[in-house]
Amino acid sequence: MGVGTRRRGLVVAGLLAVVAVAGGGLVAAAGAGVLDGGASPAASASALPPATATITRQTLHDTKEADGELGYGPVTTAVARRPGTITWLPESGATITRGKSLYRIDDQPVTLMYGGTPAYRDLKPGMTGKDVENLERNLSKLGYDGFTVDDEYTWDTAQAVMEWQDDRGLPETGVVELGRVVFAPGKVRVESLEAEEGRPAQPGQQVLAYTGTSKVITVELDAEDQRLAKKGAKVQVTLPDGESVPGKVTEVATVVVPAQGQGEEPETRVEALVSIGSAKAARGLDKASVDVTFTASKRENVLAVPVAALVALQEGGYGLEIVEGGRSRYVAVETGLFAGGKVEVSGDGIAEGMTVGMPK
Repeated sequence: MGVGTRRRGLVVAGLLAVVAVAGGGLVAAAGAGVLDGGASPAASASALPPATATITRQTLHDTKEADGELGYGPVTTAVARRPGTITWLPESGATITRGKSLYRIDDQPVTLMYGGTPAYRDLKPGMTGKDVENLERNLSKLGYDGFTVDDEYTWDTAQAVMEWQDDRGLPETGVVELGRVVFAPGKVRVESLEAEEGRPAQPGQQVLAYTGTSKVITVELDAEDQRLAKKGAKVQVTLPDGESVPGKVTEVATVVVPAQGQGEEPETRVEALVSIGSAKAARGLDKASVDVTFTASKRENVLAVPVAALVALQEGGYGLEIVEGGRSRYVAVETGLFAGGKVEVSGDGIAEGMTVGMPK
């Protein structure tokens, strides 16, 4: 054996002292001088890797697929705030819009109005607050005027309220008593009836449950996946028939799931609401199971290899075993996005189309 060959053999012997890295499909290259400070190619290995892959240029997407349910979104329960007898209820599935009766007690209407602040008190002159602004905005939309839409309940507001009360068949007091209106974000769909006509009602008693009127998808994610569900984020939805349609996250909330058994802890989950771009595609589907694909990040036009091609170097960091001309050498690389079994790589000495070593 010549001197040059013997020296190459010593380097190769150190180079191929490798161990498997658990769970990642990586190998660790040992031996001083393998990368000559992490920049220069190493001497060739004495044996080629058992398998190979190609460095490609592509777009990587960090995605996750989750189960979702197509329906009308969260269910809200309307409860009575005044005692009396329930004299009218809508049909299940009915749509109720602004200014219409959600139900009636003692033959007096409980009116639906739009707003984000729940009704929680009597409204009368001298009061201020978001609920006052909600009331005034609804009165204005319903055609009543003579007041300024703001957060102050003035005598002009009371005058408009008396006109509204007259039209609704209510005593003209200028005071909107608690229980006369229900605020919801928009028009509602009656999901189910929780009471019966002719039955007595007491404050706090459930009367009916309602949802929004637009088809939405509800997705529950683990707390650690919250990065995927950002309001406004675009997603892909796969319907039961296999059709894929675009969607968008419209709302994200943290929910606590009660413990299922004794001794278990409650679980924190992330609930995302997703709207779909094609109302026609969702027509006829109710409480259907769908698949939702979230994309957390995207890297365009990057070099990528299978994750299993990475080599954990003894000197620290990662490298690739470049195979060319019947020989192989190790090159240090920087890693970027991991997605779909691929990893973004960059560094001197690598290029698109190169062949890299892989475990068998």
